[in-house]
Amino acid sequence: MSNPTLVMYDEEFQEVNEVIGRLLKEANAKVIFLVDKNGQLISGVGETERFDTTSLASLTAGNIAATGGLAKLIGEKEFSILFHEGEKDNLHISIVGGRVILVVLFDNRSSLGLVRLRVKKSSEELSAIFEKLMKKSEERERRGSSDFPFAEITDDDIDNLFS
Repeated sequence: MSNPTLVMYDEEFQEVNEVIGRLLKEANAKVIFLVDKNGQLISGVGETERFDTTSLASLTAGNIAATGGLAKLIGEKEFSILFHEGEKDNLHISIVGGRVILVVLFDNRSSLGLVRLRVKKSSEELSAIFEKLMKKSEERERRGSSDFPFAEITDDDIDNLFS
């Protein structure tokens, strides 16, 4: 089967936000972002107003892509967890379900061990949500693309909108 288009619906979006909101508290993190592998921000919780979320999302995806290249050079499929330690803040970046990137920003109020422990549990929950989304997308694709919310929009419609 072809790779179905993944569409985020409100029900799953709320579930995702519940999981990352709980992770924010349990890991004592400052902010958590969920980004797709193309660099698009899916969601963020915590002190998000402090950041240029568009740049953070695209740079995170670029970081994952670059380390993926490094992994292949040494014979690995990918590095599923990255950690960046700063003077004040730390970044824990992990790939969830092979589909999305979970970014946890934390400071000295938390620890790497606590973050890793909490991320592991949350990653399992997020993977289940995205698996459910994939099944919905596959089912919609089997029934035909007319179920896709933007199926009726053509390239001509887009061109007309911007001309």
